[in-house]
Amino acid sequence: MNTRLGQIKLPPMMEIITAEQLMEYLGDYILDAKPKEISEIQRLNYEQNMSDAMAILHKLQTGLDVNVKFTGVRVFEYTPECIVFDLLDIPLYHGWLVDPQVADIVKAVGNCSYNQLVEKIISCKQSDNSELVSEGFVAEQFLNNTATQLTYHGLCELTSAVQEGELCVFFRNNHFSTMTKYKGQLYLLVTDQGFLTEEKVVWESLHNVDGDGNFCDSEFHLRPPSDPETVYRGQQDQIDQDYLMALSLQQEQQNQEINWEQIPEGISDLELAKKLQEEEDRRASQYYQEQEQAAAQVQQVQGAASPASGRQSGSSERKRKEPREKEREKEKNSCVLL
Repeated sequence: MNTRLGQIKLPPMMEIITAEQLMEYLGDYILDAKPKEISEIQRLNYEQNMSDAMAILHKLQTGLDVNVKFTGVRVFEYTPECIVFDLLDIPLYHGWLVDPQVADIVKAVGNCSYNQLVEKIISCKQSDNSELVSEGFVAEQFLNNTATQLTYHGLCELTSAVQEGELCVFFRNNHFSTMTKYKGQLYLLVTDQGFLTEEKVVWESLHNVDGDGNFCDSEFHLRPPSDPETVYRGQQDQIDQDYLMALSLQQEQQNQEINWEQIPEGISDLELAKKLQEEEDRRASQYYQEQEQAAAQVQQVQGAASPASGRQSGSSERKRKEPREKEREKEKNSCVLL
C-alpha cells in the first residue's frame, strides 16, 4: 500500500488486513507526516486539517460524502472528506463533466456543485420567470441524461489528466475505485464480490460511459471471467449491499459527531488518536448492527413484493444466498490485498 513514496508499508506476506488495522495504519501515518520546519500559522492550519481528517477517518469503512463540480475532473466542493485525500497525497478524480461546447447546458449548470444544482433546479421550477424555468429544465435534463455520472467529455479529460502509471481514486455513483493508467488506457481495480473466485481478473478497462469494460489480469492482458453466471450473481449481491450501505450512510449523517469542545486542551497526539480510535470502533460496530437490521427489512420487502412471474425473488432467492451468509459475515471486516 502506498501513499507518499510508499511510506505506509504492511508486514511481508500479509494477505488479509482488518478494517481496524487499516484505519490504525492511516491514522499513524497522518500523525507522523506532520511537517517539521513550518511557520506557526502553517502548523496550526495543518493541525486543524489533521483533526478534521481524523474525525471522519472512520467513514472510510462505510463511505465518504464528496460533492462533485461539473467543471473539472479534479474539482470537488472542499469538505473535511477531501482533506483525507490531501493529507494522504492521493489524487481524487471524477468524470461527470459538462461539455463546454453545449452552451445552454454550460449556462444552466454554471459553477454549481451537484448539491447546489439540485437546489437550483427546485428553485427554477418554482419561479414565475420563464427563462429560469427553462434553465432549470435544461439542468434537470443534464442530470437525467448523465445518470451514469460519467460523460464522454469527462472520459477524455480523465484520460488526459491521469498520468501514466499513476495510482489514484476515481469517484462515480457514490463509489470510490482504485484507478491507474497503462499504455494510455484507464483501468479500474475489480472489487465486486462476484469476482472473489476469479483470481486472474484484476483490472477492468474504463473506455466508455456504459460500464461494459474489458477484464484483465495483473499484467493488463485480457482475461474474461471463467464463470460469468457466478460473477453476475455476485454483482447482484454487491448491488444489494451497496443499497444497504446507502441506508446506513443516511442514518449516520443523523448521528452526532465528536464534540471537539469537550476534548481537553493540551491533549497529546497519542491520546487524541486513542480517543478517535475508540469513537471509530463504536461507530463501526453501530454501522454493522444497522446494516444487519436493514438487510432484514430488505428481505421482508422482497418477500412481500415478489411477483408471480418474472425474476425469482423472496424465499427461493434467499435460500440460494444463505450458504454464503456466514462466509460474507466472516469477510466483511477484512480487506483482501491484491
